[in-house]
Amino acid sequence: MSRIIEIDDAVTVGKLAELIDLPVTQIIGELFKSGILATVNERIDFDTASIVIGELGLDIELKKREIDKVLPDSRERKKTLGSKGDARPPVVAIMGHVDHGKTSLLDYICSSSTAKHEAGGITQHISAYKIDHGKRSITFLDTPGHEAFSAIREHAAKLTDLVVIVVAADDGVKPQTLEAIRFANQAGVKLVVAINKIDKPEADTNRVLQQLADQNILVESWGGDTVCVEVSAKTGKGVSDLLDMILLVSDVEELKAETNVPATGLIIEAHLEKGRGPVAIALVEAGNLKKGDYIVAGGTYARVRNLENTLGGAIDEAGPSTPVIITGFKEMPEFGDVFNSVKTEKEARNSAQTTAKIRQESGHSLNISSSELIRIIDRKNEVNEFNVIIKADVQGSLTSVIDSIKSLDTPLVAVKVVGSGIGSITERDEHLASTSNSVIYGFNVDVSTNIRQLAIRDGVSVRTYKIIYELIDDIKKEMTELIPPEIVKEDIGRLLVRGIFKIAKDEVICGGEVTKGKVLTGCRAKIFRGEDEIADVEVTKVQQGPQQVKEVQSGNMCGISLSTESRVEVQEDDRIEFYTLEVVKKEL
Repeated sequence: MSRIIEIDDAVTVGKLAELIDLPVTQIIGELFKSGILATVNERIDFDTASIVIGELGLDIELKKREIDKVLPDSRERKKTLGSKGDARPPVVAIMGHVDHGKTSLLDYICSSSTAKHEAGGITQHISAYKIDHGKRSITFLDTPGHEAFSAIREHAAKLTDLVVIVVAADDGVKPQTLEAIRFANQAGVKLVVAINKIDKPEADTNRVLQQLADQNILVESWGGDTVCVEVSAKTGKGVSDLLDMILLVSDVEELKAETNVPATGLIIEAHLEKGRGPVAIALVEAGNLKKGDYIVAGGTYARVRNLENTLGGAIDEAGPSTPVIITGFKEMPEFGDVFNSVKTEKEARNSAQTTAKIRQESGHSLNISSSELIRIIDRKNEVNEFNVIIKADVQGSLTSVIDSIKSLDTPLVAVKVVGSGIGSITERDEHLASTSNSVIYGFNVDVSTNIRQLAIRDGVSVRTYKIIYELIDDIKKEMTELIPPEIVKEDIGRLLVRGIFKIAKDEVICGGEVTKGKVLTGCRAKIFRGEDEIADVEVTKVQQGPQQVKEVQSGNMCGISLSTESRVEVQEDDRIEFYTLEVVKKEL
């Protein structure tokens, strides 16, 4: 019976060796054989440890030790926070496929110019807005539609009470539409469908409804229970009706939150800002967050120095369902962290330190991933790696960029993220790129003249982008260049030797009948005697009668000159099979 050993989500190489009663050098050696240089203090995750034990052939079963969750499940949070208290505004995520008009619709609702400010007209971050409709308020979250931002969309779905799925009437249901529906269902939130662009001549609402029905989304007019509203972000038609329906669906949910409790909520986004340090965009879920409050978010804390609405206006406090901008954090909070207000700085600091320690011990950040180790163990030939350093303006974008480029990995070429971070490209990034032969990619970040000059001096490539798919395309192009070309062999003909004219040290001249296909000048030839291959040579000349020709077809007699590296004794009745080799460049 296998011995069972419990470990955390991550364990050091030294600790693993101690647990399984083996010299640490043996564990390090096993990792080294797989192409990984590890030290005694290197942290590996649970799956990696399991793989190493499997490679060692040990009769040991690893079991993951249960630890308390640092973050509660989003649905449980909503249930707890919404079980009592006063009515609060709904939090609504606008989701859907890229270029279906999500941001344009929100732009019309908010009377802002969001789409104009986004690179390429594509939303790159979560944007939060609170609007008034009649005498009530609604908080909207706008999410990117591009496939690269899957992590952000999933995050947004968990923040909300209701998801508006925007579908273009002229384009129909697309991959990110289906993904948004799946995320909403997983988060346990209600759906409202907004069929946009009904003003366009090619709009086909019935086709959209049929496509939704194929995904088990039946709208009310088709006998289902999903609210559907036809709108035009261009003309504003149906927008007021959409807001009415959002409030109506929200009323059924009886959304509530307590206000006389310590403030709590979720970090929507975080970034570094010159002169202000770490800046977080957060959503207050309960209580009233005030300027000067102490708050804890994951492994960091803050005394709220500035509290602003998402348009940048200063405010003194924010209640439930209100998106806010917070400054004053000691370090940047993480994408999706829960924040809670506490009474003193000491309490905030101790809580943050405890969470940071738990995350470190549970492998929140790992040096070696199991997927990388599996790839190394499975491959027969060494994989080519494209080293990159990724810098982005906000954490959500950084996560999305890294997730997207890692999905490009193949058994022949992979991206290795040597370094990553939030904020402008620094001298440290340039130095790391120089020593690791990496390309620096910046997404929505600046590069100073000094850094560019250093990069030119050291031969470091620094590339910045405003649109994520352009960055990904560049990396894909670089990876394609690293893929070894494939040599494709094509059989083209056969000749039966009928006569020998010359045999020299490096040349054979013979003749015979082409019995199959053709023979070409410059092709390769394998010489067979019976079933045995005796030589692999090159056809340098082909002659038919007195004329030198480029090729001779089946059924004809010809003479051929073969270039050999050593003397080859060709005999009558030998069989020569002709083939060509073509170098084919592979694509990702």
